[in-house]
Amino acid sequence: MLRYIIRRLLQAIPVFIGVTLITFILFFIAPGDPARLIAGQRADAETIARVRAMWGLDKPLPVQYLLFLGRIVRLDFGRSFKTNIPVIVSIGERLQATAVLAFFAFIIAVFLGVTAGIISAVRQYSLFDYTAMVVALLGVSAPVYWVGIILLLIFGFNLGWLPLGGYISEYGIKAVILPAITLGTRPAAYFARLSRSSMLEVIRQEYITTARAKGLPESKVIFKHALRNALIPVVTYAGMVVGDLLTGAVLTETIFAWPGIGRLVVQAILDRDLPVLQGGVIVIALIYILANLIVDLSYALIDPRIRYE
Repeated sequence: MLRYIIRRLLQAIPVFIGVTLITFILFFIAPGDPARLIAGQRADAETIARVRAMWGLDKPLPVQYLLFLGRIVRLDFGRSFKTNIPVIVSIGERLQATAVLAFFAFIIAVFLGVTAGIISAVRQYSLFDYTAMVVALLGVSAPVYWVGIILLLIFGFNLGWLPLGGYISEYGIKAVILPAITLGTRPAAYFARLSRSSMLEVIRQEYITTARAKGLPESKVIFKHALRNALIPVVTYAGMVVGDLLTGAVLTETIFAWPGIGRLVVQAILDRDLPVLQGGVIVIALIYILANLIVDLSYALIDPRIRYE
């Protein structure tokens, strides 16, 4: 196991370096002089020259890239052009808010989606099966912004049960309910369809037929023999969902005024705040790399037949 972890971490290094190289290049292909963006549009030539020397922009590009990598290793992404706050501080605050939202959305997606998919597979062609798959199809097809606006109109504006937006510090746990449902709707639909198809494939295997022929209770056949094997593709998709929820909640965070990392990156693009944009992209890449590693390691826990040596 340890050798596999080391090997996977070594494989992730070229990916990470590629991401840092792309974000470094973005700093220079973006419109405008980086030194003037830092110093301000009204800065004189002497001030711009001092800024260029301070940031190392007067050095050759390979040297600048190595300095950039050195700062990343120290978790130093510089300071925001707009707020002058260290980028790592801004990302830490926003990532915490996004993690809270992603956690509740993931719980909703897994609980509703996997449960509906398993019941649909066990009761194939039943009324529940047809209803669940129709709802799942609607969940896959419905745009995130549409789901969010509809939930706001019904439960926030018309009924007044839940706040229209804001963070937990303002409204408590109620603030996370609508955005979590909005963000978790589409993953829940995918989980339902995927777990249903995976479970149907597993319960048709010969070892399941043998277990039933031995007279084992149906609940034991499903939960002990079939479910663990059926969960392998579900876990693979779960790793992708975690990365998406932690980094791709831009629309949900915008609709519900949620102070997450998605809004931070989008605002950095609008403000041409390149250090924040670079830091956000690198953190997002690290999240995906870590999520994929956790998924790979979880396979052996689900299916004992899988070995890493």
